[in-house]
Amino acid sequence: MANSQKTGSIVVIGLGRFGISVALALISRGCEVLGIDSDQRIVQRHADDLTYAAVADSTDAEALRQLGVDEFERAVVGIGSHVEASILTTAALIDFRIPAIWAKAISREHGRILERIGAHHVVLPEHDMGERVAHLVTGEKMLDYIAFDDDYAMAKTLPPKEAIGVPLGESRLRQRYGVTVVGIKRPGEEFTYASAETVLDRGDVIIVAGHIRDVERIANLH
Repeated sequence: MANSQKTGSIVVIGLGRFGISVALALISRGCEVLGIDSDQRIVQRHADDLTYAAVADSTDAEALRQLGVDEFERAVVGIGSHVEASILTTAALIDFRIPAIWAKAISREHGRILERIGAHHVVLPEHDMGERVAHLVTGEKMLDYIAFDDDYAMAKTLPPKEAIGVPLGESRLRQRYGVTVVGIKRPGEEFTYASAETVLDRGDVIIVAGHIRDVERIANLH
């Protein structure tokens, strides 16, 4: 790969279920992806789906350097089950001074180690999905849920009865429940931004943002 190509491309190391899912999603978004795995069979299986694919021991910094990984600006470490390989691979990418590194962790302890050695973003897929499903199960009208740092979340839900038929600015949802309605989707239409003049109808779906407890409370209103 030429240097200009590497600058705009992404390397995904570890082509298990998580890694290949990320790689294919990136491909679908028009990104060029170099996929690396130590298992030749896995690389052969996905070679036609990726922009570039290579077999290499990612714990060997020199092997990664020979593939030009040190010239990439974005990297994803999808190795999870082999914690030592995950840490050594992430450490090599950090030594390369890659500006943006996402690393998968299989536990909070694993994640803390990755953060301490310098991974910019740590992802715990199983934990994050478990949290998300738990919120969806307990939220009676919650249709989707995303939690962020610092006790903040966004949820897709149905509007409370008291907010139907009046402009959002008059419903005082923010004052009463501490949440902001940031988007609205009417049946058969796409999502649009909500404003103080937006009037909610039955059948609308709204996106609300706020502290987790407040978001959960409004999603559980009857």
